[in-house]
Amino acid sequence: MSDRKLLNIELGRISADHYRSLPPSGLVLILDNIRSAHNVGSAFRTGDAFRADRVYLCGICATPPSAEIHKVALGAENSVPWEHVDDTLALVKRLQAEGWTVVCAEQTEHAVPLQAFRREAGLRYAVVFGNEVDGVRQDVVDAADLCVEIPQYGTKHSLNVSVSVGIVLWQMLSRPGSEGGGLDVLEGGDVVRQ
Repeated sequence: MSDRKLLNIELGRISADHYRSLPPSGLVLILDNIRSAHNVGSAFRTGDAFRADRVYLCGICATPPSAEIHKVALGAENSVPWEHVDDTLALVKRLQAEGWTVVCAEQTEHAVPLQAFRREAGLRYAVVFGNEVDGVRQDVVDAADLCVEIPQYGTKHSLNVSVSVGIVLWQMLSRPGSEGGGLDVLEGGDVVRQ
């Protein structure tokens, strides 16, 4: 079997300006005190791939411009809008007041297995990802609307936050058939929510 790899020019990439002009996807990322600038860069790159509306960088998160962020993000820090917020809990309360449903990606007593989670039509989701040592702060977990957990079957029961971002966004935005979820690709490469 022969299967030719596509050239970059054939991938239909859009400009950062075009990205920012697309209709909202209804999903934002909240990074809760992520220590590694490389992990922050990865969140930008993955957020861009799944068309997140914004990345919130909370507390000690590195912010652009940063050589380490840029190295991993490959410029996605210029396409995905971002905002630095000092306190994650204050941001969560602000977004909830604006009508966002806050979901923590965390292992908790009542976490919904990620594969069982379904987006509800018409809701906007803010997904919180915790830092590399302690995960999402407990007061943020307490304030969230729900938690989702990525099932794991090995000995470690933890994933690098950059991997978690990819898994959760894939499930929330790209999975066809989930109510209110999924993205449709239109002629010309534009992407809209189902």
